[in-house]
Amino acid sequence: MTTNNTKQGKLIVFSAPSGSGKTTIVRHLLGIEDLNLEFSISATSREKRGTEIDGKDYYFLSAEAFKSKIKNEEFLEWEEVYRDNFYGTLKTEVERIWTLGKHVIFDIDVSGGLRIKRKFPEQTLAIFVKPPSIDELKIRLKKRQTESEEKISMRVAKASAELATAPLFDEIVVNDNLENAFKDAEALVANFINSK
Repeated sequence: MTTNNTKQGKLIVFSAPSGSGKTTIVRHLLGIEDLNLEFSISATSREKRGTEIDGKDYYFLSAEAFKSKIKNEEFLEWEEVYRDNFYGTLKTEVERIWTLGKHVIFDIDVSGGLRIKRKFPEQTLAIFVKPPSIDELKIRLKKRQTESEEKISMRVAKASAELATAPLFDEIVVNDNLENAFKDAEALVANFINSK
């Protein structure tokens, strides 16, 4: 996937059910200079929401453009979440970050995270962020006040299935206390980056 003059860094995957706190943990880690991390921006075919910016929050593509890139094998991983609603990681995004001499950090869904781990087993640290319980997850999703009851119920149902995949990840961070979760994640990522 990479040109000879690009030094390959490591791949740090964070996956979790919605509301587990993975995005908060990833943002925290990005603020630690010594870890030398750069965020992998996903591509999506969904519409922009609110103040989202193309090339910062996501690479926004039409469904047709997304399908064309799938056909041309331009994705490291991708998924059709709903009909014509795609998400994926462009190979060029990982190369962009490696060219900067940095390690790639992903905030990505469970199946995407596991696909990256399968493709790059030695280079990837896959971390699953686990909520203390499904009930706590439901409370966190309601507190966001961004989705309907129906959407929350769908996310909670999906979370149960996602929690079952936790053992497939290299490490599990339980987020029952955010400060502790930060410390656990920092230690795991630092050890992995400094190994071999």
